[in-house]
Amino acid sequence: MRILFGGLAAIALLVGGFFLIRAQQQDDELAEIVAPPPEPQDTGLPMADPGQLRGPEPPQATEMTREERRFARFDRNGDRIITREELLASRTKAFKALDRDGNNLLTFEEWAVATSDRFAKADGDRNGRLSPEEFATTRPKRPLQRCKC
Repeated sequence: MRILFGGLAAIALLVGGFFLIRAQQQDDELAEIVAPPPEPQDTGLPMADPGQLRGPEPPQATEMTREERRFARFDRNGDRIITREELLASRTKAFKALDRDGNNLLTFEEWAVATSDRFAKADGDRNGRLSPEEFATTRPKRPLQRCKC
């Protein structure tokens, strides 16, 4: 039985090789066929009133993607590279507001005072607990979004 299957496999390989060689010969024959040269185009100038001719429309400016706008906000000098200083500049104002003594070190006490003040400001009824409505007042202020009408 093994001999029979071995013989059939050998025949299948020979037939497959024959078809591969034949396909290669057909590809070579097709490559030898040369396409006719293109007909010459009329390259003369148009014979119309130039006042009525219009060129292509100017390209439209594309709106920046959200990520491109975010990148542009951090890239302060517009050189398409964000340095460490440019990245940290947006955080400096918030850090200085928390750093009460101005020594460029934020201690736990400074953070705790700022957090306690924020809690006291949000606790409108002064019961020591924040309701959902009171807690909503602690949400960071978002810049106004312009309408994209």
